Formats: sequence, structure tokens, C-alpha cells
Amino acid sequence: MKPTTGQPKSAILEERSEAAFESLKNCSLCPRKCGVNRLRGQKGFCRAGLNPVVYSYFAHFGEEPPISGTRGSGAIFFTHCTMHCVYCQNHVFSQQSDEKETSAESLAGIMLELKDKGCHNINLVTPAHFVPQILKALYLAGRKGMDLPIVYNTSGYDTVETLGFLDGIVDVYLPDMRYGNDENAIRFSNAPGYFNTCKKALKEMFRQAGNLVLDADGIAKKGLVIRHLVLPNGVAATDEIFKFISGHISKKVYISLMSQYYPAYNAKDFPQINRRITQGEYEEATGLFLKYGLVNGWVQDPSEEMDLKLLGTNIKKI
Repeated sequence: MKPTTGQPKSAILEERSEAAFESLKNCSLCPRKCGVNRLRGQKGFCRAGLNPVVYSYFAHFGEEPPISGTRGSGAIFFTHCTMHCVYCQNHVFSQQSDEKETSAESLAGIMLELKDKGCHNINLVTPAHFVPQILKALYLAGRKGMDLPIVYNTSGYDTVETLGFLDGIVDVYLPDMRYGNDENAIRFSNAPGYFNTCKKALKEMFRQAGNLVLDADGIAKKGLVIRHLVLPNGVAATDEIFKFISGHISKKVYISLMSQYYPAYNAKDFPQINRRITQGEYEEATGLFLKYGLVNGWVQDPSEEMDLKLLGTNIKKI
């Protein structure tokens, strides 16, 4: 769904919001396509109803440097999730929350408040199941001067159809690419078909946004940044992910390689992931930048030896 040439953004948002709300009659926003009528309060796998539910919002200084900048990213954390990771660090609100629903008007007010605080952008965290409501809120906020870049911060378990509603609206896509095989995606995140779904989603995100573009201050204006969390014992199939990105997205795409996994929530019940990753596992994953010719991104705590190997690339330590 592409923006009509010359059409005002407010008109696009209003049109997209109305179209997206229609999809709630037989909900197909995420790959599960539960088919429930959320307009009548029915709930499917994610347990989201008609109205959005916000767990918290604030100026976030812990994202990648071009996202957080110096004034913080205006993060809005939505409850519920289309995946159920057994090791989820945010399980309190992603899988167990009973927070009260809010309105599109209130969500628009949150966006304006974050703008007034000086945030660089509006960072929508786990937003896929609330896309219609977000579009309505953006329309309402836009009428009151909300003009910050929009960051779509997602698990990567997105449909091309839902992403189509966001074409020309989202400025920066910030997806995870969590698994390079479907077996582990099902076992540890209850996400059937994750890898193929995520591959299609990332191709669409890249089509819409392209490689990362920064302003004069190094803040993200537009583009795709892919996150990958290294998991113990090769569970994430990181090699397959880097191979796909290099061959089918871009060798210049920015990748944020994360090392902060710890066995949260129910991970203790799964011996394969019931520990932190080792330095060796992270070093092996970091080496894949070089193996597949990927030249942009961020790494956490590389060894001195790996630091030297990364010289000549734009892969930075954070």
C-alpha cells in the first residue's frame, strides 16, 4: 500500500487507519491470523482487544546511538505480544499484563508529551497488534504538530500486508531477526514459520526505508536497523541470519549484535538456554560480519583481538 503522490500525510494516515481497522473484524494483523473480531472485543493469541494498552513510556537512552541520540528516544511500550518467548525479559507486560486499555486520543497525547520532552523520535515497541490504533493516534497527534520520525521496534514476526499500512509513515524500522530456523522459533517462542515470515518482512521494510540515513548530528532519519540477540548453544542459528542479510537485504545494512541474553522468565525449564552466552559464542557471532562482508553496525564487549579484526569497517563498540 503506497502513499498517493501529492497526498497530504494527514490524509494518508486517516485513510490507512480506516483500512487497518477493517482488518480487526477478522484479525489478520500478525502471521497467526487468528480471525477474531476485535471490534467486538474478541481476543486471539496476543490477548489484545479493540483499544491499545500502554505499559509505560519515557525518554529511552539505552537504544542504539542513532536512535537514542543525546535527548533520548520517545519509547512507548505496548503490552501483549504476537510471540511468547520462554526467556522474555519483558514478560511482565508482554505476556502477563492486565493493564487497562487506553484510547487513540490518549496515545496521541503520549506522543505529544514525548515530543515536548525533547525526544528525537517516537519509538513504538512491540506495535504490530496495535497498528490500526497507532495510525489513528499518529493522525490525531499530527494535527497538533507531532512531526517526529517514527521508529517501528518489532520482533520481526510481521506480515507484509500489515507493513503495507505503514509505507510512507514509518521512518526507521528496528526489527529483531531472532532465529535462523523455524524449529527453535516454535520451541522457544511459539512462533511458527518465524524465519520465512521474518525474511519477507525485512525485505519489505528495506524496500520501504532502505539503508540507514543519519542527520548532521548522527541521529537516524530513515532506514533499516536489524537487531540480533545471540543465544546459547547456537539456538539462534546466527550464521543463517547473517548469510540471509548479506545476500538478500544489503551488505551495508546496520546490524546491532546483542550479547545481553540471560535466562529470564521460564528459561530455567529449558537446559539448552538456561545460561548466559560465553565470550566464545559472542566472538563467533561477531566474526560473521567479516565472513559475509557486512560493514555497518554495533557490537558489545568484543575482545581486543576482535577489535583489531573489525578495523576498516564501520562496526562500532557500544
